[in-house]
Amino acid sequence: MESLRKRLDSLRKIPDSLCRMRLSRTRLIMGGFLIIILVGACLLMLPFATRNGEQTTFLGALFTAVSSTCVTGLVVYDTWSHWTMFGQLVLLTLIQIGGLGFITIGSFAMILLGKKIGLAGRELIHESLSTLQLRGSVHLVRHIVCGTLLFEGSGAILLSIRFVPQMGLAKGIYYGIFHAISAFCNAGFDLMGFREPYSSFCAYASDPLVNLVLILLILIGGLGFIVWEDLLTNRWHWRRYALQTKIVLTATIALTVGGTILFLISERNNLFAQMGAGERFWCALFSSVTPRTAGFNTIDTAALTNGSKILTMCLMFIGGSPGSTAGGVKTTTIVVILLYIRAYLLRNQDLTVFQRRLGTDVMKRASVVVFINYFLALTAILILLIGQDLPLADVLFEAFSAIGTVGMSTGVTRELNTLSRIVIMILMFLGRVGSLSFAMSFTEKKRPGKIRYPEAEIIVG
Repeated sequence: MESLRKRLDSLRKIPDSLCRMRLSRTRLIMGGFLIIILVGACLLMLPFATRNGEQTTFLGALFTAVSSTCVTGLVVYDTWSHWTMFGQLVLLTLIQIGGLGFITIGSFAMILLGKKIGLAGRELIHESLSTLQLRGSVHLVRHIVCGTLLFEGSGAILLSIRFVPQMGLAKGIYYGIFHAISAFCNAGFDLMGFREPYSSFCAYASDPLVNLVLILLILIGGLGFIVWEDLLTNRWHWRRYALQTKIVLTATIALTVGGTILFLISERNNLFAQMGAGERFWCALFSSVTPRTAGFNTIDTAALTNGSKILTMCLMFIGGSPGSTAGGVKTTTIVVILLYIRAYLLRNQDLTVFQRRLGTDVMKRASVVVFINYFLALTAILILLIGQDLPLADVLFEAFSAIGTVGMSTGVTRELNTLSRIVIMILMFLGRVGSLSFAMSFTEKKRPGKIRYPEAEIIVG
């Protein structure tokens, strides 16, 4: 009897040990990002990383390393004007690692070396990629890396077609590669400062090739690796797609089309007033796509109307889709919130979409994610406003850009003091690793209490 009791006790402890393993994996992922950021910051502080040969301050290098690793794009130095080829390559490496995740890259390296990935490694892949199941993780890593090389390579070739005649062979190819990786990883770093510092792609506002390539790279990178796998497996058969894929594709199309129409309306008497129909279309489409969450711009962000700035902040807050290179609270999270609102208003008991029912845990998680990100953004806004005398609209834009890992700015980034930069760095880091994952890494899974109190009601709303 004693031995049987010990076995039963050991079985009861299994869920807790699994929970601790999950939390340790989350901490491991966050710790890995921190190490990469610190290494990147040290490399960027080297004198030959800057054009003037002077050492970049630790805070400036750290801010740049955080922004690139967290694929955000907020900068305190113009990338072309400040960094040498070495510094730019460091940024590009950090962007690629941050976009795919160091777990994915490390796992693929092990595959190439013929090393077997055990259960612990597969669980890390599952955690870092936010997959629905553990099975097929190694196979997914192969597809992610191969797909990334295919998309980035194709984008680099197409961009080089435009850049080579303008910049020469070597520089044109380099610019094609740099911007293809930056766009696919939704990073927003650019080298267009040779025309004018912080000008991004304003010189290509009416260029169909550059616009289309960047837009496709941003959207493909922001769809999510799970969606890639589903599309690769089921091709054009909509009915065979997983629910995740259907929601992501529907939300992406709706946000892109809806955002384009709203930008056309909002800027018709402002930035678009002197443009032709074609240029207006490309600028509106690009402005609809880049806040989720690439950070490039083809029009002056600071000159947008208040309506366009609010729309941009909404798109930045939503971001891309789970398991992708994009940030934000994710499209699926917003869809779940909207479905819950619809179900509540219509007095429906279940959350249904595409003839499937969603569990209550999904709704709870979506609500918590939205609240935490919104709370973090508002807290940061309050600290920024107390610590510095800055325009409210610019601070709002900066905070939502950071938490959504977008990188769009009205130009206030360069004016931030030490405290404000630290706050923005924290927002970028939490936006990349996931604010909910970060919060849960410090808590233990609570067991149901022995006493369950009587249910009561309160008035809400």
